[in-house]
Amino acid sequence: MKTQDLIDTLADTACPGRALLSPFRRVGLWLCLAVPFVGLIVFVMTPRSDLLGKLVETHYLVEQGAAVATSVLAAFAAFSAGVPGRARWSVALPLLPLGLWLASLGEGCVTAWPRATFRPDWICFPAIVMTGAVPGAAMAVMMRRGAPLMPRTTMMLGALAAAALANVGLRLFHPQDASLMVLAWQFGTVATLSVLGGGFGGRFLRWRHRAMIPRIPGERFSMKES
Repeated sequence: MKTQDLIDTLADTACPGRALLSPFRRVGLWLCLAVPFVGLIVFVMTPRSDLLGKLVETHYLVEQGAAVATSVLAAFAAFSAGVPGRARWSVALPLLPLGLWLASLGEGCVTAWPRATFRPDWICFPAIVMTGAVPGAAMAVMMRRGAPLMPRTTMMLGALAAAALANVGLRLFHPQDASLMVLAWQFGTVATLSVLGGGFGGRFLRWRHRAMIPRIPGERFSMKES
């Protein structure tokens, strides 16, 4: 199909639509929906008894700060990925705080290795899923309003944003501080949910606008994730 033919066809058949907010504003809107819910969960579950002491502990603050930054930048990257023409490098934004988060946990594991113990902590997975339910649902609805040309990557980033924020909430009421346990059960749950989200991205984030492009005999369109 010639470019001009495509333009003419779209001009004749396309319906006017409302422009999306910028990724910055969408992140702000998402946080306005997600943070109060996470705070409500922390309140219902009761904040950990040593929370005031933890808030002046450098290692704890670095972990939590890195997790918050990972959530915010992953949300920004997910919303940016749904805007055609946006720089592809934006999807890599969460890697820096994610690396810092992982490094802080790894440093704690190395320091505590001689006396480290490992045991099941089954509360982490359902607690993160519960705490991240509304943030995840809000993220999913908002991502579907974009043009997900990279659905798997977009969905993985959205799941990472919700799961990381949920983990921040979990650390406010679940008194588990052993780095090995946090790495395996909490960070591991965040990673698992992110990968699962990416796996369903191709089905959940189908770009419905493709159905609005008229079919022309002999022409085929492909919009696969690169």
